[in-house]
Amino acid sequence: MYRSMEYGDTARVIKPTDPVEYRLGTVTEVRYSTPHTTHARSYTLRFPNGDERTYPAANVRRATRADDRAALESALTAACVALRFACRIAHDYDADLSSGSASLLRRLVDLASLRLGLTLDPANPAWPQRTRNQNGGDQ
Repeated sequence: MYRSMEYGDTARVIKPTDPVEYRLGTVTEVRYSTPHTTHARSYTLRFPNGDERTYPAANVRRATRADDRAALESALTAACVALRFACRIAHDYDADLSSGSASLLRRLVDLASLRLGLTLDPANPAWPQRTRNQNGGDQ
């Protein structure tokens, strides 16, 4: 069933064109095609930097902070994989570059652990280890 977003809902632009549009926006205005319909024609989003922009309804999707967490986990895992390969290449190329890239990898692993509770294994970063809750299930 179609349900348009309402004032105060959070949303994301489907195909962002600049850095502002990658951020989570808040719906501040909904325009409908006719006064007696629930089908939205366009949404106005306010972004964290204060910008307000209007988009056709087809270019905006409902999103939450949970979506942000999933995107962060994916991005940090991809960064860990890339840094792991960079460390391997740097090891044979230059000792200073090798220690610097290893330091970046360690910082990334620590950041993921401290801020998100995500355990990245640098030996196998493509499979993040989730912490277990009290019942023994994944969080």
